[in-house]
Amino acid sequence: MAFDVTDAKALGLFLETIVFLKAVAHSFVIILATVISTFFLSGLVAFQAVAAPKVIVDNDRVNVQEVVWDAQNSGAKHTLDTLTIALTGQVGKVAFEPKGSAHVGEIGGRSIVIALKDHPVAPLANKSGLPNAFPRPGSKKQFENNRIVVWDYSWTPGQPSPIHFHDKDVVVVYLENGALKSTTQDGKSVVNDISFGLTKFNPRDRSHTEEVVKGKARAVMMELK
Repeated sequence: MAFDVTDAKALGLFLETIVFLKAVAHSFVIILATVISTFFLSGLVAFQAVAAPKVIVDNDRVNVQEVVWDAQNSGAKHTLDTLTIALTGQVGKVAFEPKGSAHVGEIGGRSIVIALKDHPVAPLANKSGLPNAFPRPGSKKQFENNRIVVWDYSWTPGQPSPIHFHDKDVVVVYLENGALKSTTQDGKSVVNDISFGLTKFNPRDRSHTEEVVKGKARAVMMELK
């Protein structure tokens, strides 16, 4: 039986087509797997980046949290008056957002968010004979309303701050790494290590002076009226 050359060519073309389709199918599977894995991993990274807020302080006057603002949580309405302090981007920038308003993204990324509770206290008279903590030389007022006043202050190495009286409760957000020596009027001193993002609530009715003894020291300080 004679073998038709035309049939041979057709068979060859058919086999080449099969091989080509297998190659295309293999490439498609690889591309699809890459797309799915990339989508999954990017979603996982986004999920990890938008971790649950970390509560730092919660007392009668404030609730302080470390938050990572992004498209998923921006836009939610505040249930209390709120001050946000940026830890990324324009570090130290502040934004006040009243109760019922939404975070609109003026500050994004890692931030300290201070919610002001409705717990007013009577003003404390300064009978110490010392100046109030603020204003002081080198301090910059960033914001003020009827509830709070916000200061940005950098300590100068080798130059203690003037001894002063704190007539207001204050939330302090440190923006440098170092150590501060605090000395009270009676000469007692304590050295406190500070780090970027460290946030503390310090009560009023105390007097001291502070000096940088290691590294640098800068903080945004929100005084409660």
